[in-house]
This record gives sequence, structure tokens and C-alpha cells, in this order.
Amino acid sequence: MEDEIRTYAELQEQMHDALREQHPEWIEANGECSACQLYESRFAEQLEQLSKKPPTRPSDTLQAESPAGPPGEESQASGTAQ
Repeated sequence: MEDEIRTYAELQEQMHDALREQHPEWIEANGECSACQLYESRFAEQLEQLSKKPPTRPSDTLQAESPAGPPGEESQASGTAQ
């Protein structure tokens, strides 16, 4: 992939450029883009929050994503009694 982003700085630059390209109306007369800066700062805050979360155990993730739900619900969902 040619457009692969390798660093946070590259991601930030690509995001900045994309916002300015997609929303030229946000660019002020002096060339600044306050809305772009707002998006960039909010993105940085989100990344910071994600980095502070404790890592999850793989088993927690699998159980949370299980379509069957908590143990014991399979038989209830299919209409059989326990």
C-alpha cells in the first residue's frame, strides 16, 4: 500500500490536508482553518484517552462479541426450557 501511514505526524498531516480539501469553506481569509484545528485537537484527545485505557483480555473481547450472549441464554433464545 503506497499511502500507508507510518507515524502520528504523517497521520496528522494527511488528516489536515484531507479536511482542507474536503471543506474549502472552512479556510479563513488568512489561510487558517479553525475547524480543522478543532478536529485535530479532538482526535488527539481521543487517542490520549485510548492510550490510558487498561488493555483488555482477549477472552473478555470474545465473550462481549459473542452473538449467543451470556451462558444460559442459548436455550432460552431457542425456546427450550432449562
